[in-house]
Formats: sequence, C-alpha cells, structure tokens
Amino acid sequence: MKAIDKWLIPYMRSVLRRRRRSSQPVHIMFALCDHYEPLSPAASQTEAVGDQRVARWLQEWPRLAGEFRDVDGRHPCHSIFYPAEAPEGAKRYVPQLLPLLESGWAEMEVHLHHRDDTEAGLRAQLIEFRDYLHHEFGILGKDRSGLPKYGFIHGNWALCNARPDGDWCGVNNELDVLRETGCYADFTFPSVPSPTQPRNFCNDLYWAKDRAGVPRSHDFGRRLQVGLAPEDNELLLVQGPVALNWRSRKFGLIPRIENADISGGNIPTPDRVDLWVKQQVHVLGRENWIFIKMHTHGCVERNAEVLLGTRMRGMYQHLLQQYNVGRESAVHFVSARELSNIARAAVAGETGPPGQYRDWRVGRPAIRKD
Repeated sequence: MKAIDKWLIPYMRSVLRRRRRSSQPVHIMFALCDHYEPLSPAASQTEAVGDQRVARWLQEWPRLAGEFRDVDGRHPCHSIFYPAEAPEGAKRYVPQLLPLLESGWAEMEVHLHHRDDTEAGLRAQLIEFRDYLHHEFGILGKDRSGLPKYGFIHGNWALCNARPDGDWCGVNNELDVLRETGCYADFTFPSVPSPTQPRNFCNDLYWAKDRAGVPRSHDFGRRLQVGLAPEDNELLLVQGPVALNWRSRKFGLIPRIENADISGGNIPTPDRVDLWVKQQVHVLGRENWIFIKMHTHGCVERNAEVLLGTRMRGMYQHLLQQYNVGRESAVHFVSARELSNIARAAVAGETGPPGQYRDWRVGRPAIRKD
C-alpha cells in the first residue's frame, strides 16, 4: 500500500498549513542531492564503466549548469553524496571529481550503505571517510570551530534501522553517531513508498534525536521554527517534497505519488516543478522561504540521460521563468550544505535575502589537489 500509513496523514496536515496569501516575496531554495555511485550496481560494473560515467559528468554537467543563473548570479550546484563503504572506489573516483568541486559546479557529502553493523563499526567507518575527504582534499566544509562537517544520506533509506526486517543498517542510535562524527544534517528522506518513511513528518524540516537506542528515532521530533534553537543532541533532517499528483494518474483515476525523485522513470516536468513549490517546505515563522530538496541516482545511464539532457534543461528553464520574477519571487540554486545553512539562519531569526546565509554555519570547502 505504498507505506500510506506512514505519510498520508502527515501529508494532509502539510496541505492544511500551506500559506494562502502573503505580501512578502517568496524565496525558493533548490538543491539536488545525488546518491552518486559510479559502480552501481557493483556486481555488474567495471572500473572502466565508472570512469566513463564520471567523465560524462565532468564534461556535460558544467555545460548544462552554465546555462542558468539564479537571483544571486549562481549556477546550479550538484550535491554529490559519495558512498563511504567503497574506499577503493573513492580513491579512484573522488580525485577524478575534483574539477567539479574546485570550480563550484558540485559539492561532496557522505552516502553510506551498511548492514548488520554496530555503533563502533559505523562510527569508525564515518570517521575514516570523513577524514579522507577532509585531510586529503579539503572537500568538506568546516564549522566556526574549524571542525569538518558533512551532510548524510543513508543507503536503502534505512536510517536508524528503519526497515521492518531490520536489514541495511543495524544501528538503532544512528542519529547520535552521525551528530557526534560531524554530520550537520541528514538528507535521506522522503523515502515514499518505502516503509522507512518517517511516520509523523512529511514536507518538513525538523530536529530529531535518538530515543534510548530504539529504532526509527526519525519518527519523532519537532519542526524547525524561528527563534527556537536546536538542542545539543538534535540532528537536522531535511525532507524533499511529497504530494499526490492529480495531473498524473494511474489508470486515469489514481493520483501518482510525488516523492522528490528525478530519474529516467520520473522525469522533471513543469507540472512537477509547480507541485514541488506548492508543498511549501519551510521553517515555521518564515513561510516565504521555501526549500526544495530533490534526489537522484545520477551515475545510472538512464538517469544521466535526464539529468544531463533536455529534460533537466527544461526543468531549470521553467523554474526560473515562473519563479525568478523580480520582487514577487526569487530562485536560489543551493548545495545541500547551503540549504542547511539557510534553514538554520532562519531559525536564528536572520532576515533579508536568504542567499547571504549560504555559508552561515558550515563554511565553503577549500578544495586542495595535493
């Protein structure tokens, strides 16, 4: 039943709280988070295939992104979440991706698939990969204390041991481990129609914390609100838009589920763009700042055809033509890091154009080749 018991009621609540009218200009933060796996599926791919996939991104992404600029004069920035469980692949492909990172076409964060894991094993793996990215290349942003920080996406959507069968994780207190190893925000969700979808949150930015070592801590938490700072043991969870798409119906009757995915089987149409904006994912008290966090698996050829081709070009054109329109509304192309910073600035009560808070808490990475 598409995990409807997890998300339908929270979705209906999100519909009821939408802002109807406002005299304030609307600012739209758009981020695309990529589960970037050059060797996926690993069993059937060779290093040569991975090389070809990365080379295509190096060549075609700057060319496409270079056609578009937001209200701040910034190009789209691709957020690459690279899998930490494949250190040999990382040593091959992370250096190849440096030209995108150095030139600001992309930023890199942490992705992880793991199963039957322990807290100690998870902690060690995250620290090892974090330090590799930070010490070898300066890939990660740093906080105001100079400590490296990373964004996170859990493989197979199984954050906090969320699957009913307990597979693809094993660590109930994952939120604590993430926060303690430098994670500034989790970008795993939405996972609809997977049963791993958070039970009480849909179209939300919210704080969550571990609950005495039980699984699915992300089912509980509190929405971001202007003036209410996070507690020391809370982690930021950033959700992408979820909706019922009545303009795309199965059998002509049943609305399809919008789950923030861009892929070869889920192409980014103008109608979908409008639906993302309509969900109004925001910080309470700052309803005119809308956060759109999409996800993809960009190395798969079928998906790359969309992400690097005319479909994506049309999506950016529609987004800018319809929503980057002077005083009424503005589009800001942001990385995952920048989206998190802007959301936190809103919580702290900062005002003015949101683009000025891109580096508010976690600074821009200083990429090194040596």
